Amino acid sequence: MASSRLSILLAALALLAGAGAACVRDGGADPSLAGWTPADPPAAPGAMAPSLTSTVDGLLLTWLEPGPAGRGGAETQSHALRVSRLRDGRWSTPVSIAAGDDFFANWADFPAAAQAPDGSLTAHWLAKTGGDTYAYGIFLARSTNSGATWSPAGLLHSDRIPAEHGFVSWVPEGTGLRAVWLDGRETVKEGPMTLRTGLVGKAGSEEVLDARVCDCCQTDAALTADGPIVAFRDRSDKEIRDIYVVRKTAAGWSAPVPVHRDNWEIPGCPVNGPAVAAAGRRVAVAWFTGAPPAGPRVQLAFSEDGGQQFGAPVLIDGEKPLGRVDLQLDAQGDAIVSWLAFQEKGAAVRLRRVSPKGAAGAPVTIAATSAARSAGFPRSAVSGDRLWLAWVEDAPGEGASRVRAASLPLAAVRPHP
Repeated sequence: MASSRLSILLAALALLAGAGAACVRDGGADPSLAGWTPADPPAAPGAMAPSLTSTVDGLLLTWLEPGPAGRGGAETQSHALRVSRLRDGRWSTPVSIAAGDDFFANWADFPAAAQAPDGSLTAHWLAKTGGDTYAYGIFLARSTNSGATWSPAGLLHSDRIPAEHGFVSWVPEGTGLRAVWLDGRETVKEGPMTLRTGLVGKAGSEEVLDARVCDCCQTDAALTADGPIVAFRDRSDKEIRDIYVVRKTAAGWSAPVPVHRDNWEIPGCPVNGPAVAAAGRRVAVAWFTGAPPAGPRVQLAFSEDGGQQFGAPVLIDGEKPLGRVDLQLDAQGDAIVSWLAFQEKGAAVRLRRVSPKGAAGAPVTIAATSAARSAGFPRSAVSGDRLWLAWVEDAPGEGASRVRAASLPLAAVRPHP
């Protein structure tokens, strides 16, 4: 089953990535961006999968770093999950959260860290749990001293079935953390991928949120005034793979509902999940779709009732973008969307500001990279009055990729009319 799923996935990616993978070197950050400040982390060449986390102590950046050959010799690769904290505008000396030659390191399903309301930090990564290519689990580590040291905390999920588990998102709940993930324990019996959730460290708290979802699109979660909301790519019996949300309220988890009915029928996973952000009862969701007749595009929709209903989507990019979205809300309630845009010689990391009424500012180009999968997913976070971005500068044939980071004032992202 795994080889069949892989062939379908590769066919879908080939369909979506016809833009090619040439590196762009002639389109850096827009020179008109006031306050643009590059701040590359101390990551080794070849590092990948950056992720940003805002904490009460400042900004954290995690990434995967390649190490020496593993126990299997030259054909295996060890990795380390590294973390650095931003202090006075500079990144601290990196700390290894975990390391090993059993990591399942890939371009789309990246590790991350999250902070609970009690101040503790939890980080996750993927590691093999069996001999099959897609037999891996979600492993955890915990820190109670702002990330200076980390202790192993076992598996996130209760099962130890050698199947796919990943695409984790985090949201605070009570004094702890709630995790959401894609869970493949049913696939070993030819069943579907499921969306599950649970409270970290609380046995028996696992629940199924959706019994049939897209196999390898990122999930995302945010905290509204009414409770957590989770965004993900659903999968119908007819292979319609649109973006849905589920909400947790005082009455329990809602039924999954679509953000918008794109009616994208695709016989394989596009590896392109949504992003969600919330402030009070305002919720914004950004996503990629390839649904005809418009074709590949990035869209955004707002909700003013905690995610119960969403307005009509706003077009962010209709020029055959690669997607790979992220999203933040600023203090005024505007959404700032990041994504990978197509350009003639590769791809560009771009930003766009959108008001809750749907008015969009002009796109802002942040950096150039390739259109290859190895360019990964740009990540964003807000710290104070600045927007931070981390991405992979990928240059096929020109040496190792590099993790880059930079910030700019939120006000510098071009306003809507």
